[in-house]
Amino acid sequence: MRARRSRSLRDRVVWQSASLLLAYPDDGHDLRLETAADLIGRITGEPAGLLGETLCALRRSDPMALATDYVDTFDLRKQTTMLLTYWTGGDTRNRGAQMVAFTQAYRAAGVAPPRSEAPDHLPVVLEFAATVDPVAGRRLLEAHRVPIDVLRQALTDAGSPYAPAVAAVCATLPSVPVAESRTLLGAGPPREAVGLEPFQLTVPPRRAQGGV
Repeated sequence: MRARRSRSLRDRVVWQSASLLLAYPDDGHDLRLETAADLIGRITGEPAGLLGETLCALRRSDPMALATDYVDTFDLRKQTTMLLTYWTGGDTRNRGAQMVAFTQAYRAAGVAPPRSEAPDHLPVVLEFAATVDPVAGRRLLEAHRVPIDVLRQALTDAGSPYAPAVAAVCATLPSVPVAESRTLLGAGPPREAVGLEPFQLTVPPRRAQGGV
């Protein structure tokens, strides 16, 4: 029981740290990195090392270049989107139902769905799992374990500094066959269009928000 509780607390620290590291580098970027560094210092093992890799890379990066890279990576490339239902729902009506599942989980835990991001945005889900409802949050993360691993693989293939942070999240979840994630990454999400907005409009490029 004690070991399980210790692991749960560690996982919540990992989720919170990853959420901070995966956030858009706006004016609060430096403070988030300081907070993440403090949290990472409280854990050990593989996740701590992976989070530390991303932390060091972000600290070395020029803020303007980092913001541009963030938009290019997460908002303009489908393969590295942090919208978890993209890989499971694509442009089908199933995606709408899957998005509702996230908002329902937030409301059931007594918090309002986010206004500035989609409810299935990975940093949002990680923040929820770390600070609001770890049980419901873990359920959402495990239900989208393959999409998270697809993101990890795509970021790794691109040589992104964010890849280790996502790998740290993966380390807190059940493992999945690499072939399954690779197949989904190569094939892409379901393609049956049902009148949803184009993918690139789902999360507007942040240069409009951050002035980059």
